[in-house]
Amino acid sequence: MLPARRETILKSIVGQYIVKAAPVASQSVVADHELTVSPATIRNEMAHLEEEGYIIRQHTSAGSIPSDKGYRYYVESLGDIELPLAEQRLVSHLFHQVERELEEWLRLAATITAQLVQNMAVITTPRTANCQFKYLELVSLRDPLALAIFVLRGARIKQRLITFDQTVSQSALTAIANRLNSIYAGLTRSQILKKRIETSPLEQQLTDCLVNIMQAEDDKEYEEPYLDGLHFMLSQPEFAQGQRTRSFTELIDRRRLLKIIAPEGLAHREIRVLIGRENRAEAIQDYSVVIGHYGPADEAVGTIGVIGPTRMPYARAISAVSYLASLLSGLTAELYGKEPD
Repeated sequence: MLPARRETILKSIVGQYIVKAAPVASQSVVADHELTVSPATIRNEMAHLEEEGYIIRQHTSAGSIPSDKGYRYYVESLGDIELPLAEQRLVSHLFHQVERELEEWLRLAATITAQLVQNMAVITTPRTANCQFKYLELVSLRDPLALAIFVLRGARIKQRLITFDQTVSQSALTAIANRLNSIYAGLTRSQILKKRIETSPLEQQLTDCLVNIMQAEDDKEYEEPYLDGLHFMLSQPEFAQGQRTRSFTELIDRRRLLKIIAPEGLAHREIRVLIGRENRAEAIQDYSVVIGHYGPADEAVGTIGVIGPTRMPYARAISAVSYLASLLSGLTAELYGKEPD
Protein backbone atom coordinates (compact mmCIF):
# COMPACT_ATOMS: atom_id res chain seq x y z
CA MET A 1 0.00 0.00 0.00
CA LEU A 2 1.16 3.51 -0.79
CA PRO A 3 1.20 6.25 1.86
CA ALA A 4 -2.10 8.13 1.88
CA ARG A 5 -0.81 11.30 0.25
CA ARG A 6 1.06 9.42 -2.45
CA GLU A 7 -2.02 7.34 -3.15
CA THR A 8 -4.12 10.50 -3.48
CA ILE A 9 -1.62 11.95 -5.93
CA LEU A 10 -1.54 8.76 -8.00
CA LYS A 11 -5.34 8.59 -8.16
CA SER A 12 -5.42 12.23 -9.26
CA ILE A 13 -2.90 11.58 -12.02
CA VAL A 14 -4.78 8.50 -13.26
CA GLY A 15 -8.16 10.24 -13.10
CA GLN A 16 -6.96 13.35 -14.94
CA TYR A 17 -5.07 11.40 -17.56
CA ILE A 18 -8.10 9.23 -18.29
CA VAL A 19 -10.16 12.36 -18.95
CA LYS A 20 -7.63 14.60 -20.69
CA ALA A 21 -5.17 12.20 -22.38
CA ALA A 22 -2.39 14.67 -21.55
CA PRO A 23 0.52 14.44 -19.08
CA VAL A 24 -0.50 15.70 -15.63
CA ALA A 25 1.54 18.50 -14.03
CA SER A 26 2.04 18.93 -10.28
CA GLN A 27 -0.04 22.13 -10.32
CA SER A 28 -2.96 20.17 -11.74
CA VAL A 29 -2.71 17.67 -8.88
CA VAL A 30 -2.79 20.50 -6.31
CA ALA A 31 -5.81 22.09 -7.99
CA ASP A 32 -7.57 18.74 -8.33
CA HIS A 33 -7.48 17.80 -4.65
CA GLU A 34 -6.73 21.14 -2.98
CA LEU A 35 -3.86 19.56 -1.09
CA THR A 36 -2.43 21.78 1.60
CA VAL A 37 1.15 21.21 0.49
CA SER A 38 3.39 23.03 -1.92
CA PRO A 39 3.89 22.06 -5.57
CA ALA A 40 7.48 21.21 -4.60
CA THR A 41 6.21 18.59 -2.14
CA ILE A 42 3.90 17.21 -4.81
CA ARG A 43 6.80 16.99 -7.25
CA ASN A 44 8.83 15.15 -4.63
CA GLU A 45 6.02 12.63 -4.12
CA MET A 46 5.69 12.25 -7.89
CA ALA A 47 9.41 11.50 -8.06
CA HIS A 48 8.86 8.66 -5.57
CA LEU A 49 5.93 7.35 -7.64
CA GLU A 50 8.17 7.38 -10.70
CA GLU A 51 10.94 5.51 -8.90
CA GLU A 52 8.43 2.90 -7.76
CA GLY A 53 7.12 2.44 -11.31
CA TYR A 54 3.61 3.87 -10.87
CA ILE A 55 4.02 6.81 -13.25
CA ILE A 56 6.19 7.73 -16.22
CA ARG A 57 7.81 11.10 -16.92
CA GLN A 58 9.91 11.96 -19.96
CA HIS A 59 12.05 14.34 -17.86
CA THR A 60 11.98 15.93 -14.39
CA SER A 61 9.90 18.97 -15.33
CA ALA A 62 7.49 17.07 -17.55
CA GLY A 63 3.99 16.03 -16.60
CA SER A 64 3.23 12.46 -15.58
CA ILE A 65 1.28 9.63 -17.15
CA PRO A 66 0.29 6.39 -15.39
CA SER A 67 2.14 3.16 -16.06
CA ASP A 68 0.44 -0.24 -16.19
CA LYS A 69 1.41 -0.62 -12.52
CA GLY A 70 -0.20 2.72 -11.72
CA TYR A 71 -3.42 1.74 -13.46
CA ARG A 72 -3.42 -1.59 -11.60
CA TYR A 73 -3.13 0.16 -8.23
CA TYR A 74 -5.93 2.51 -9.23
CA VAL A 75 -8.21 -0.38 -10.27
CA GLU A 76 -7.52 -2.34 -7.09
CA SER A 77 -8.43 0.74 -5.02
CA LEU A 78 -11.86 1.16 -6.64
CA GLY A 79 -13.64 -1.38 -4.43
CA ASP A 80 -17.20 -2.42 -5.24
CA ILE A 81 -18.71 -0.15 -7.87
CA GLU A 82 -22.12 -0.27 -9.51
CA LEU A 83 -23.74 1.40 -12.47
CA PRO A 84 -25.94 4.27 -11.22
CA LEU A 85 -29.48 3.10 -10.46
CA ALA A 86 -31.06 5.45 -13.02
CA GLU A 87 -28.90 3.94 -15.77
CA GLN A 88 -29.67 0.41 -14.59
CA ARG A 89 -33.39 1.14 -14.93
CA LEU A 90 -32.93 2.67 -18.37
CA VAL A 91 -30.89 -0.28 -19.64
CA SER A 92 -33.38 -2.78 -18.23
CA HIS A 93 -36.23 -0.88 -19.90
CA LEU A 94 -34.44 -0.97 -23.27
CA PHE A 95 -34.04 -4.74 -23.06
CA HIS A 96 -37.73 -5.23 -22.39
CA GLN A 97 -38.56 -3.24 -25.53
CA VAL A 98 -36.84 -5.64 -27.95
CA GLU A 99 -37.99 -9.04 -29.14
CA ARG A 100 -37.46 -11.98 -26.80
CA GLU A 101 -34.64 -13.42 -28.88
CA LEU A 102 -31.05 -14.08 -27.89
CA GLU A 103 -29.57 -12.39 -30.97
CA GLU A 104 -31.53 -9.19 -30.31
CA TRP A 105 -30.39 -9.16 -26.68
CA LEU A 106 -26.73 -9.61 -27.56
CA ARG A 107 -26.81 -7.00 -30.31
CA LEU A 108 -28.43 -4.52 -27.92
CA ALA A 109 -26.00 -5.40 -25.12
CA ALA A 110 -23.02 -4.69 -27.37
CA THR A 111 -24.44 -1.30 -28.38
CA ILE A 112 -25.31 -0.24 -24.82
CA THR A 113 -21.99 -1.37 -23.35
CA ALA A 114 -20.03 0.50 -26.03
CA GLN A 115 -22.04 3.66 -25.43
CA LEU A 116 -21.66 3.48 -21.65
CA VAL A 117 -17.89 3.05 -21.78
CA GLN A 118 -17.12 4.88 -25.05
CA ASN A 119 -14.91 2.01 -26.14
CA MET A 120 -15.43 -1.21 -28.07
CA ALA A 121 -17.71 -3.90 -26.67
CA VAL A 122 -17.29 -7.61 -27.46
CA ILE A 123 -20.04 -10.14 -26.71
CA THR A 124 -20.29 -13.82 -27.62
CA THR A 125 -23.21 -16.20 -27.89
CA PRO A 126 -23.49 -18.54 -24.87
CA ARG A 127 -22.05 -21.99 -25.37
CA THR A 128 -20.93 -24.99 -23.36
CA ALA A 129 -17.34 -26.22 -23.39
CA ASN A 130 -18.58 -29.50 -24.89
CA CYS A 131 -22.07 -29.27 -26.27
CA GLN A 132 -24.71 -31.54 -24.77
CA PHE A 133 -27.75 -33.07 -26.39
CA LYS A 134 -31.07 -31.90 -24.97
CA TYR A 135 -33.79 -33.46 -27.09
CA LEU A 136 -34.91 -34.42 -30.60
CA GLU A 137 -38.17 -33.83 -32.40
CA LEU A 138 -39.15 -35.56 -35.65
CA VAL A 139 -41.82 -34.20 -37.98
CA SER A 140 -43.11 -36.16 -40.94
CA LEU A 141 -43.19 -34.05 -44.12
CA ARG A 142 -43.85 -36.35 -47.02
CA ASP A 143 -42.74 -39.93 -47.58
CA PRO A 144 -39.92 -40.67 -47.07
CA LEU A 145 -38.83 -37.22 -45.89
CA ALA A 146 -38.85 -35.95 -42.28
CA LEU A 147 -37.62 -32.87 -40.47
CA ALA A 148 -35.27 -33.61 -37.56
CA ILE A 149 -34.96 -30.84 -34.95
CA PHE A 150 -31.93 -31.35 -32.72
CA VAL A 151 -31.90 -29.15 -29.61
CA LEU A 152 -28.56 -28.74 -27.83
CA ARG A 153 -27.95 -27.10 -24.48
CA GLY A 154 -27.41 -23.39 -24.77
CA ALA A 155 -30.55 -22.82 -26.86
CA ARG A 156 -28.83 -24.07 -30.00
CA ILE A 157 -31.27 -25.59 -32.46
CA LYS A 158 -30.16 -27.49 -35.56
CA GLN A 159 -32.58 -28.67 -38.22
CA ARG A 160 -31.90 -31.34 -40.81
CA LEU A 161 -33.97 -32.95 -43.54
CA ILE A 162 -33.73 -36.72 -43.20
CA THR A 163 -34.57 -39.11 -46.01
CA PHE A 164 -35.45 -42.61 -44.86
CA ASP A 165 -35.32 -45.78 -46.94
CA GLN A 166 -38.90 -46.61 -46.04
CA THR A 167 -42.18 -44.97 -45.16
CA VAL A 168 -42.35 -43.95 -41.50
CA SER A 169 -45.52 -42.68 -39.85
CA GLN A 170 -45.61 -39.71 -37.51
CA SER A 171 -46.40 -41.96 -34.57
CA ALA A 172 -43.35 -44.11 -35.37
CA LEU A 173 -41.16 -41.00 -35.68
CA THR A 174 -42.38 -39.77 -32.30
CA ALA A 175 -41.61 -43.14 -30.73
CA ILE A 176 -38.08 -43.09 -32.21
CA ALA A 177 -37.49 -39.54 -30.94
CA ASN A 178 -38.75 -40.47 -27.46
CA ARG A 179 -36.43 -43.47 -27.28
CA LEU A 180 -33.35 -41.56 -28.40
CA ASN A 181 -34.20 -38.74 -25.99
CA SER A 182 -34.40 -41.18 -23.09
CA ILE A 183 -30.99 -42.62 -24.00
CA TYR A 184 -28.98 -39.55 -25.04
CA ALA A 185 -30.45 -36.61 -23.09
CA GLY A 186 -27.72 -34.63 -21.31
CA LEU A 187 -24.83 -36.46 -22.98
CA THR A 188 -21.86 -35.05 -24.88
CA ARG A 189 -20.75 -36.36 -28.27
CA SER A 190 -18.05 -38.59 -26.77
CA GLN A 191 -20.53 -40.03 -24.26
CA ILE A 192 -23.00 -40.82 -27.04
CA LEU A 193 -20.29 -42.60 -29.03
CA LYS A 194 -19.41 -44.74 -25.99
CA LYS A 195 -23.01 -45.91 -25.59
CA ARG A 196 -23.40 -49.60 -26.39
CA ILE A 197 -27.05 -49.99 -27.34
CA GLU A 198 -29.00 -51.84 -29.97
CA THR A 199 -30.39 -49.40 -32.53
CA SER A 200 -32.58 -49.83 -35.55
CA PRO A 201 -31.25 -48.55 -38.91
CA LEU A 202 -33.47 -45.46 -38.56
CA GLU A 203 -32.22 -44.78 -35.03
CA GLN A 204 -28.61 -45.23 -36.12
CA GLN A 205 -29.13 -42.85 -39.02
CA LEU A 206 -30.39 -40.19 -36.63
CA THR A 207 -27.64 -40.92 -34.12
CA ASP A 208 -24.97 -40.47 -36.80
CA CYS A 209 -26.55 -37.17 -37.83
CA LEU A 210 -26.62 -35.99 -34.20
CA VAL A 211 -22.98 -36.93 -33.62
CA ASN A 212 -21.89 -35.04 -36.75
CA ILE A 213 -23.81 -31.93 -35.68
CA MET A 214 -22.29 -32.02 -32.18
CA GLN A 215 -18.78 -32.49 -33.54
CA ALA A 216 -19.21 -29.44 -35.77
CA GLU A 217 -20.37 -27.43 -32.74
CA ASP A 218 -17.48 -28.61 -30.58
CA ASP A 219 -15.02 -27.73 -33.35
CA LYS A 220 -16.16 -24.10 -33.32
CA GLU A 221 -13.49 -22.60 -31.08
CA TYR A 222 -15.05 -19.14 -31.22
CA GLU A 223 -18.09 -17.92 -33.07
CA GLU A 224 -17.94 -14.49 -34.60
CA PRO A 225 -18.71 -12.11 -31.70
CA TYR A 226 -21.06 -9.16 -31.59
CA LEU A 227 -18.94 -6.01 -31.81
CA ASP A 228 -19.90 -2.37 -31.32
CA GLY A 229 -18.14 0.89 -30.50
CA LEU A 230 -15.11 0.65 -32.77
CA HIS A 231 -15.78 4.26 -33.81
CA PHE A 232 -15.62 5.35 -30.15
CA MET A 233 -12.26 3.69 -29.76
CA LEU A 234 -10.68 4.92 -32.98
CA SER A 235 -11.71 8.53 -32.29
CA GLN A 236 -9.45 8.68 -29.23
CA PRO A 237 -6.04 10.41 -29.25
CA GLU A 238 -4.16 7.10 -29.02
CA PHE A 239 -5.30 6.32 -32.57
CA ALA A 240 -4.20 9.60 -34.14
CA GLN A 241 -1.43 7.68 -35.91
CA GLY A 242 -2.75 5.60 -38.77
CA GLN A 243 -0.48 2.62 -38.11
CA ARG A 244 -2.11 1.83 -34.76
CA THR A 245 -5.56 2.10 -36.32
CA ARG A 246 -4.60 -0.27 -39.12
CA SER A 247 -3.07 -2.85 -36.79
CA PHE A 248 -6.17 -2.95 -34.61
CA THR A 249 -8.68 -3.13 -37.46
CA GLU A 250 -6.64 -5.97 -38.98
CA LEU A 251 -6.93 -7.80 -35.66
CA ILE A 252 -10.71 -7.58 -35.91
CA ASP A 253 -10.82 -8.51 -39.60
CA ARG A 254 -8.99 -11.74 -38.86
CA ARG A 255 -11.57 -12.59 -36.20
CA ARG A 256 -8.81 -13.35 -33.74
CA LEU A 257 -9.83 -10.70 -31.25
CA LEU A 258 -11.81 -12.84 -28.81
CA LYS A 259 -9.24 -15.62 -28.80
CA ILE A 260 -6.56 -13.06 -27.98
CA ILE A 261 -8.36 -11.14 -25.23
CA ALA A 262 -10.10 -14.04 -23.44
CA PRO A 263 -8.16 -14.80 -20.21
CA GLU A 264 -7.60 -18.33 -18.98
CA GLY A 265 -9.49 -19.60 -15.96
CA LEU A 266 -12.10 -16.85 -15.84
CA ALA A 267 -14.58 -17.92 -13.17
CA HIS A 268 -18.34 -17.64 -13.45
CA ARG A 269 -19.52 -14.18 -12.35
CA GLU A 270 -15.93 -12.91 -12.16
CA ILE A 271 -15.09 -9.57 -13.81
CA ARG A 272 -11.42 -9.43 -14.68
CA VAL A 273 -9.37 -6.39 -15.68
CA LEU A 274 -6.27 -6.93 -17.82
CA ILE A 275 -4.06 -3.87 -18.24
CA GLY A 276 -1.50 -3.48 -20.99
CA ARG A 277 1.22 -6.09 -20.61
CA GLU A 278 -0.94 -8.16 -18.29
CA ASN A 279 -2.54 -9.42 -21.51
CA ARG A 280 -0.80 -12.63 -22.54
CA ALA A 281 -0.93 -11.88 -26.29
CA GLU A 282 1.62 -9.36 -27.52
CA ALA A 283 -0.84 -8.01 -30.11
CA ILE A 284 -3.09 -6.64 -27.36
CA GLN A 285 -0.49 -5.36 -24.88
CA ASP A 286 -1.10 -1.69 -25.71
CA TYR A 287 -4.73 -2.05 -24.60
CA SER A 288 -6.79 -2.87 -21.54
CA VAL A 289 -9.62 -5.38 -21.33
CA VAL A 290 -12.50 -5.61 -18.85
CA ILE A 291 -14.16 -8.98 -19.33
CA GLY A 292 -16.62 -11.35 -17.68
CA HIS A 293 -18.99 -14.25 -18.26
CA TYR A 294 -22.78 -14.39 -18.28
CA GLY A 295 -25.41 -17.11 -18.49
CA PRO A 296 -26.44 -20.10 -16.36
CA ALA A 297 -23.21 -21.87 -15.42
CA ASP A 298 -24.70 -25.34 -15.84
CA GLU A 299 -26.27 -24.55 -19.22
CA ALA A 300 -24.17 -22.27 -21.40
CA VAL A 301 -21.81 -19.39 -20.83
CA GLY A 302 -21.11 -16.34 -22.96
CA THR A 303 -18.45 -13.65 -22.74
CA ILE A 304 -18.97 -9.89 -22.41
CA GLY A 305 -16.10 -7.46 -22.44
CA VAL A 306 -14.77 -4.01 -23.25
CA ILE A 307 -11.48 -3.25 -24.95
CA GLY A 308 -9.82 0.13 -25.20
CA PRO A 309 -6.57 2.01 -24.61
CA THR A 310 -4.96 1.60 -21.19
CA ARG A 311 -6.33 5.11 -20.58
CA MET A 312 -9.75 3.56 -20.01
CA PRO A 313 -12.47 4.76 -17.59
CA TYR A 314 -12.06 1.65 -15.47
CA ALA A 315 -14.78 2.35 -12.91
CA ARG A 316 -17.28 2.91 -15.70
CA ALA A 317 -16.14 -0.16 -17.63
CA ILE A 318 -16.22 -2.49 -14.63
CA SER A 319 -19.68 -1.35 -13.50
CA ALA A 320 -21.10 -1.54 -17.04
CA VAL A 321 -19.73 -5.01 -17.78
CA SER A 322 -20.82 -6.27 -14.36
CA TYR A 323 -24.38 -4.99 -14.73
CA LEU A 324 -24.84 -6.16 -18.33
CA ALA A 325 -23.43 -9.58 -17.42
CA SER A 326 -25.93 -9.86 -14.57
CA LEU A 327 -28.81 -8.70 -16.78
CA LEU A 328 -27.94 -11.11 -19.58
CA SER A 329 -27.57 -13.94 -17.07
CA GLY A 330 -31.12 -13.37 -15.87
CA LEU A 331 -32.54 -13.13 -19.38
CA THR A 332 -30.78 -16.24 -20.67
CA ALA A 333 -31.73 -18.19 -17.55
CA GLU A 334 -35.39 -17.46 -18.34
CA LEU A 335 -34.79 -18.48 -21.95
CA TYR A 336 -33.36 -21.83 -20.88
CA GLY A 337 -35.99 -22.37 -18.21
CA LYS A 338 -33.48 -21.99 -15.36
CA GLU A 339 -33.52 -20.06 -12.11
CA PRO A 340 -31.12 -17.06 -12.25
CA ASP A 341 -27.86 -17.70 -10.37
